[in-house]
Amino acid sequence: MYLSWQEKKITDFSTKTIDAAYKAGFVFTRVGKGSMNQTRSLRIDLQKFSLSSENRRIVKKTEGLELDVMTLPYSDYHWSIGKLAKDFYTTKFGDGTFSANKVKEILTDETKSNFNQLLIYKINNESVGYCVVYSNATLLHYSYPFYNLSENQTNLGMGMMLRAIMWTQEQKKEYIYLGSFQRATDTYKLQFAGLEWYDGEQWQNNLGELKKIKL
Repeated sequence: MYLSWQEKKITDFSTKTIDAAYKAGFVFTRVGKGSMNQTRSLRIDLQKFSLSSENRRIVKKTEGLELDVMTLPYSDYHWSIGKLAKDFYTTKFGDGTFSANKVKEILTDETKSNFNQLLIYKINNESVGYCVVYSNATLLHYSYPFYNLSENQTNLGMGMMLRAIMWTQEQKKEYIYLGSFQRATDTYKLQFAGLEWYDGEQWQNNLGELKKIKL
């Protein structure tokens, strides 16, 4: 179950309205156009972000990984992308987590999707991973990553996230949002400088308190 304190649906998709919602702990969901949930959101203040020694180690271990940024709707959509996403989320979280049809809808039908960019990750010019994101002038929400779990590349998921963080910082955006903190497996998101978390009322930067929360 996804941690959600409040739900709402917006009809004003201006940057001002969306930024205000994200600053209040809301994030876009895949349920439908305008749907947002308030959750224990995580974000990085990109003015405070720099690579740690561990981050640099991951970047080096995945040095052949390249990032392309495509605008949605994605005209080159192929059924294999939906299958890759379905297989990834089924393996990670169980049957019925994310259907191939829903992935296709998100990537090809802007009337039903909140997301506007697709990050495509390649090794030797071959696509090995993707992430569905929402992006505007001030923020990027790293929403739904998925990749080839059989790819012989260690640290692929973290390498993808780090490249998204670095790219977002290069674009001079203020924040990158990394989803919610609700499972014990989400601790991998806590290794970045400038990380903040939403406690239901305000943003905090005390990760010690976050780690005390029973998940």
